[in-house]
Amino acid sequence: MNSCEKLDVRLIALDLDDTLLNDNREITDMTVEALRECAERGIYVVLCSGRAEDAILPFVRRLEIAGKEAGRFLIAINGCSIFDLHKRQQIFCRKVEADILTRTNEVAEARGLRSEVYTPDTIYYREETKWTKLDVDLCGLKGAKVEDYDEFLKRGFTKMLVPGEPSELLELQSELRAEFGERAVIFTSKPYFLEILPPNCGKGEAVSWLANELGFGMDKVMGFGDSMNDESLIRMAGYGVAMCNGLEEMKKVARFVTDLDNNHDGVGDFIKKHVL
Repeated sequence: MNSCEKLDVRLIALDLDDTLLNDNREITDMTVEALRECAERGIYVVLCSGRAEDAILPFVRRLEIAGKEAGRFLIAINGCSIFDLHKRQQIFCRKVEADILTRTNEVAEARGLRSEVYTPDTIYYREETKWTKLDVDLCGLKGAKVEDYDEFLKRGFTKMLVPGEPSELLELQSELRAEFGERAVIFTSKPYFLEILPPNCGKGEAVSWLANELGFGMDKVMGFGDSMNDESLIRMAGYGVAMCNGLEEMKKVARFVTDLDNNHDGVGDFIKKHVL
């Protein structure tokens, strides 16, 4: 595409890890400047992550656009939750059925693994392990041990995660997919994190819901991502953009691929060339 040809974009949805963030988990100045200019022009800038709401807020603050109409929304838990920062409330929520949570935990524990569930600010588990500590540290959320964890799971949650050795998680993934079929979405977001999410709920589905609420379609949406949990966003967005450092599968799904990677302002560079 000619770099002078600008795209008609109303909303930009952005994955965080390995997309918007560099390997130090930072948004660098050039990309911040590009996204602020988008918000100034009235283009919605929506951070769209597998993280919980409170773990996304530091990056919202870094952009300094939350006070604007174009910066008021964030999407958490891989599309299971949409939060309106102006109303300070969740406006969209999908949960995994309680019986799937309890059964997943049972199967995981039989393999010597431990599961976790999430609220906007806390990760809950039966006991602290090196894996739960890793997730708490990565997410920047509080961690909390629950005495009657089995009973606790019956409330239903937006997401369950089973951390562990990648080879063990691949076996568990196959077993759970065979048992639950289309009742849950099950995938590895990182090699050592297996996620269990509600059906028909991904980043793309959540962005589609939000775009519809805002009065336009997915044809006006630009979605950036790099990994399997970004697949529906990249596929459904009118302008799906895969990072050049992303998975080959994502590049095949995407309409565009960035020239630069996440450590060299790949997002900011693409936006400046094709949007601003």
